[in-house]
Amino acid sequence: MDSDDPIWATSFSGSEGTTNSSPASGVGYDKQLLEWLETYTFPLEKKYTDEKFAEQVFNTVVQQTIKSGTTTACYFASLYPKASIILGQVAANKGQRAFIGKISMNVKRSDNYYETTEQSIENINKFIEDLAKLNSPLIKPIITPRFALSCDMTLMKKLGKLAKEKNLHIQTHVSENQDEVKAVKNNFPEYPSYAAVYDAAGLLTNKTVLAHGIYLTDNELVLLNERDTAIIHCPSSNTCLKSGLCDIQRLKSKQIKIGLGTDVSGGQSCSILDAMRSALQVSIHLSLMKDNYKAVNYKDVFHMATLGGAAALAMDNQVGNFEVGKEFDALIVDTDVSDGLLNNLQSSSLEERFQKFIYSGDDRNIIEVYISGCKVK
Repeated sequence: MDSDDPIWATSFSGSEGTTNSSPASGVGYDKQLLEWLETYTFPLEKKYTDEKFAEQVFNTVVQQTIKSGTTTACYFASLYPKASIILGQVAANKGQRAFIGKISMNVKRSDNYYETTEQSIENINKFIEDLAKLNSPLIKPIITPRFALSCDMTLMKKLGKLAKEKNLHIQTHVSENQDEVKAVKNNFPEYPSYAAVYDAAGLLTNKTVLAHGIYLTDNELVLLNERDTAIIHCPSSNTCLKSGLCDIQRLKSKQIKIGLGTDVSGGQSCSILDAMRSALQVSIHLSLMKDNYKAVNYKDVFHMATLGGAAALAMDNQVGNFEVGKEFDALIVDTDVSDGLLNNLQSSSLEERFQKFIYSGDDRNIIEVYISGCKVK
């Protein structure tokens, strides 16, 4: 390959993309998680009873993620089944590989933004049936209890049982914010930890991805390792909502699978490239705060965004790199596009161009995207 040729790169597996709150991206970052959810996220999510609104938002989000190089996405769709199916249809139409999560919440709220336990189980079963009718091998359901403060143990156990019976993936949030961790302890005093709550419900499996994980204890990490459960690092959201700095080197030392997520609109961008840069910055900040701490490098975050994300989803035998026999998910990257931000005023080696793409590139440098062998950009 000539140093000026476009670069073939394995594509991104974004394991935490919250689509329904995307219109609020960039808003409310003066608040922390729980207040932000009540002020911006939940009121916005109630609008998804309007199916035209849902389709408009989901079309935009899926198109943006594909433009940014995400070929495998995990989406928090909506509490509402019809809106969630719309997201599945949009992703299928655009050719993206996607896990669609119909959100489950049964803890009563004054604004009536919740389901009863019976409604939740009925709706999730209907959602799974309707999603299968799309007849797309790229689109799959993922069991999605929002987090432990939105679901009681009865519902979580039913969701865990459903996931086991149907061999489904699971996604939720864990230990994102210190107030959240305290609230979970108050709500579930009979369990020793946040992760133990999910484990008691049967929600920790080798197909479970947990977003954030900033404040997990050593005992919780041992539990996640035993269950082969992954953490999805969401550095942009963790920073924007002032949740904390996730020490992914600590997670790696405990042999935890780690993927990378955007968590929009907690995070400000749906681009995994931006998430990689945020992960680098968070790790550098930790190295400035801790003696003898080794920050991650650009190769580490690229692995998290590709094969690491695939492994987090238990899909590393299908996607994540260019090994023979895997699905052909790929990006063609051109660091010399005329309207890009990269500085190509001097000749660079292939590795230097790759570094420049990670640190300074954007969707303009991703000139083609392939998913399962089909060109989608």
